[in-house]
Amino acid sequence: MPSTATGKTRGNRLAGLVVAICWLVVLFDGVDLFIYGAVLPGMFDDKSLGLTPAMAGGLGSYATFGMLIGAVASGPLTDRLGRKKMIIADTVIFSLASVICAIAPDLGVFGWGRFIAGLGLGGLLPIALTLVAEYAPTGRRNLLIGSLMTAHQVGGIVAGSLGLWLLDNHGWRSAYWVGVLPLFIAVPLIARFLPESLSFLVARGRTDEARALAGRYDVEVPAAEPARGNRLDGIADLFREGRWKPTLLFWVTSFGGLLLVYGVNTWLPTMMRAQGYNLGSSLAFLIVINLGGVFGMLAAGRIADRFGAVPVAAAWFACTAVGIYLLGAHTPLAVTYLIVFLAGFFLFSAQTMVYAAVTARYRTESRATAVGSVAGIGRFGAVFGPWLGGQLVAAGNQGWGFTAFAVTAVLATVFVLLAGAAGRERAAIAESPVPVAAR
Repeated sequence: MPSTATGKTRGNRLAGLVVAICWLVVLFDGVDLFIYGAVLPGMFDDKSLGLTPAMAGGLGSYATFGMLIGAVASGPLTDRLGRKKMIIADTVIFSLASVICAIAPDLGVFGWGRFIAGLGLGGLLPIALTLVAEYAPTGRRNLLIGSLMTAHQVGGIVAGSLGLWLLDNHGWRSAYWVGVLPLFIAVPLIARFLPESLSFLVARGRTDEARALAGRYDVEVPAAEPARGNRLDGIADLFREGRWKPTLLFWVTSFGGLLLVYGVNTWLPTMMRAQGYNLGSSLAFLIVINLGGVFGMLAAGRIADRFGAVPVAAAWFACTAVGIYLLGAHTPLAVTYLIVFLAGFFLFSAQTMVYAAVTARYRTESRATAVGSVAGIGRFGAVFGPWLGGQLVAAGNQGWGFTAFAVTAVLATVFVLLAGAAGRERAAIAESPVPVAAR
């Protein structure tokens, strides 16, 4: 039997493989998600569309509404069918939907394309988070989740870069043709190399498959209780044994967190342009805020592994409130870039730490359902954020947009603290055993 050190090394390598593949998929997810905000100025300039700021806010909500449905529906399906199958299905969906957007003859068809893309985008992220959490070694769960979510912010950087490169030379439609690439790059890699969750296989009673997979990677099969037979049991588990309080509070927190993420990412270039910055600077702000998000994810994950995900999420939301409020003031360009970077540093990882907190509080058989429900309910905020930004910009009150987003961050701080306090009223669910060899 391998030594403990050897077993841990192999377990770490397997976790690294899972994180690497999921990172690539989430990168494409982020590009597809944030590309709308990046090409929005070009869509305004395309007079054949007849797009107005008020219409753009509603149009931006099509994808987030699809993500709401995708996140809520994918959780129970994933807890029954498996993580790997659903990741492939969701990647195929948002890749093909990008074709619809690229060839859309009018805003109606474009909106349907974004809605369909949202179904895949909304389902993918909670599943990837769940799979990474289930393979994370003890004491590194939050760091690996934060590392995974850097891909989302790199996706935002790529989206902003595509906007700078493609809008003037090839038009906004060309950016959506880039969204087809996951079909030919990510899907084959997932099918060939991504392992199914060992904890999921054991929880579903598929122990022979779990042993075969563990043998292939020379790791130990984790211990887990077999899942109950009732299909609705994963949903019911969110409210058992006093979990209803933190569940509801995490839902409300996620509403605020995703309102911020999607509201700011969708409208930052346009709002900054309205503040007097030129188009190039406005798109560069989108790159900078997501670059800040990359560093913020890594810092938040490492700190959360020491102090807990809830305290870090609360502190990050509070700092987000300050950063976003300061964006409403017209400062010298260098100072503005610094504020945008710091706002991104705290903004995106605050919501990620909410997900991290949730992955540690629910059983294997209901973990994807829990993360999916928090992401799904949060999509109401993701729908409302772009709509709110559109209404304020249309009314010429973009300055109030920064204030509204800052107030939302303050409320998210309060609710995540309440969720953490509610979670302490009951015994914490033990983290899933680490799939390594003998310990």
